[in-house]
Amino acid sequence: MPELFAYTDGACSGNPGPGGWGVLMIAREGGAVMKERELSGGEPQTTNNRMELMAAISALEALNRPVEITIVTDSAYVKNGVTEWIHGWKRNGWRTAAKDPVKNAELWQRLDAAQGQHKVTWRWIKGHAGHAENERADALARAGMAPFKPGAAG
Repeated sequence: MPELFAYTDGACSGNPGPGGWGVLMIAREGGAVMKERELSGGEPQTTNNRMELMAAISALEALNRPVEITIVTDSAYVKNGVTEWIHGWKRNGWRTAAKDPVKNAELWQRLDAAQGQHKVTWRWIKGHAGHAENERADALARAGMAPFKPGAAG
């Protein structure tokens, strides 16, 4: 049975500013890569955290059937949010412990719904530390941002 991994990353030029997200999906069997798929996109005015969330959402929404997947992110915000903080936010009506509205609540809700369709393991890795798959996800995120940067042809 192949193992499925999604390496996700977000990028922003200015925060807020033009942003992009990238996903490298890899199916491995016995350590060997069986299949790869790349996804990317962007927005003209966004934040780094929103792009990190969009990468994870896009990875899960790209799946056409329930699967077991490991999502590898360099965003502690996404990993901690989805594995720890989200439970309290849902209990509190999408408010923080301080009773403030959760930032990016609509994306957290979308991520929560998307992950509910699958068996997801979340893994954090240090960004820009030489992890080849994370570096590729970063390149995809920068490519997704490129059309929205000032001076981009289009």
